Amino acid sequence: MSTIRVVSGVATGPTPMSSYDAALAEANIHNYNLVAVSSVVPADVDVEYVGTAPDLGPAGERLTVVEARATTAGPGRVSAGLGWTTGPGPGLFYESAGETDAETVRERVTAGLDAGRDLREWTFEEERVEVASTEADSGEYTTALVVAAYGDSEPIL
Repeated sequence: MSTIRVVSGVATGPTPMSSYDAALAEANIHNYNLVAVSSVVPADVDVEYVGTAPDLGPAGERLTVVEARATTAGPGRVSAGLGWTTGPGPGLFYESAGETDAETVRERVTAGLDAGRDLREWTFEEERVEVASTEADSGEYTTALVVAAYGDSEPIL
């Protein structure tokens, strides 16, 4: 059975992109080319929160992901959340992020999961939400992210 690993990270840097790269490094997915997909979990796949990804393959390969991320210039707070709901068949991810607190992001993710379930006639048995949130200091860029990585990386060429 395949596994989708959910990872998270928060980091600062001198530019928005450097803080994003550092947050990806905290989650150990910084050496891949991320390819975003919408938010459907295939049937017969385990979704597991691992925090930090194991080795998913050689650097430079493609990694399929669903990503929640927010970057801000401090001072302030930045939060990103990713939730999933699964059952015996397909499931859903829902993401939310912004310059807000963790609880607001969690509420938005939960509302999104509810709306997504209402659109489908699937059976859902499990639900989980993970949120990364941190204060951003003045003079720094800060990124919070939660990413679902679909399996291992694959060659890009």
